[in-house]
Amino acid sequence: MTDVHALEFRRPVPGGVRTTWGWRLTWTGTAVMGIVNVTPDSFSDGGRHDTLAAALASARAMRDAGVLMVDIGGESTRPGAEPVDAPTELDRVLPLIRALAGEDVVISVDTMKAEVAAEALDAGAHVINDVTGLRDPAMVDVCVQAGAAACIMHMQGEPRSMQISPQYDDVVAEVQGFLHARAGAALAAGVPDVLIDPGIGFGKTLEHNLTLLRALPQFTAGPHPVLVGASRKRLIDYVADVPVAADRDPGTLALHLYAARSGTALVRAHAAAAHVQALRVQAALNRPAQGLHSDA
Repeated sequence: MTDVHALEFRRPVPGGVRTTWGWRLTWTGTAVMGIVNVTPDSFSDGGRHDTLAAALASARAMRDAGVLMVDIGGESTRPGAEPVDAPTELDRVLPLIRALAGEDVVISVDTMKAEVAAEALDAGAHVINDVTGLRDPAMVDVCVQAGAAACIMHMQGEPRSMQISPQYDDVVAEVQGFLHARAGAALAAGVPDVLIDPGIGFGKTLEHNLTLLRALPQFTAGPHPVLVGASRKRLIDYVADVPVAADRDPGTLALHLYAARSGTALVRAHAAAAHVQALRVQAALNRPAQGLHSDA
């Protein structure tokens, strides 16, 4: 299990190195993908970024704190969420993407729609984060044509119904099989590179989620960088009795630090600055001793 992770692109990407084939983005250890939802109804931060100024300030604060990526979402995928049409989603995400384009941060767009993905990439985004796992061939084509990397997530069902009695015979084998099959198909079609995400909280019970988290070393031992997004998820409430989503950052940090120790390449988080700090401290503890600082 390597401590160095990489993503390939066929388009310029902040922090990337030009190669003969395109651009390569590399990082060591676990990096942070900060969440900026420009939606009125996301389960934790819905309505927080109701102006471009507020969303841009949050994104820049995350960048300055040291995140690798900012993930911009214009449609809630919380359990029971109602879908929005593409024009509404574009109206929400494009102004922020355009404002951030050219700044020193990788821009990911959290969308299930090929039309939104295409316009987001044209506006300056770099990564498509698709909770449906690139099941739509049109989404694959968009990533191929734009030379963009993609995050492939597992979700059983769709947001409106995914938490109604999810069933698996073997959750680890089924999720891992789906992710590797979708990743292989995407790469064969010409998508430059992929991350995989087991989809914590997306069509899973508490025990499914905990089983997947315990099995992360099986995912991170594979050929693709792994992203884990457990930020403020309901499983923290079930485990620690925290009914208010915004109060779940301590539980989130516990889950994501565990994911980092399991070899995860990226964690997706609302409290991005706190994650950067915690991961840096954990990384320092994992390094061999170099001597003591006098002000320790």
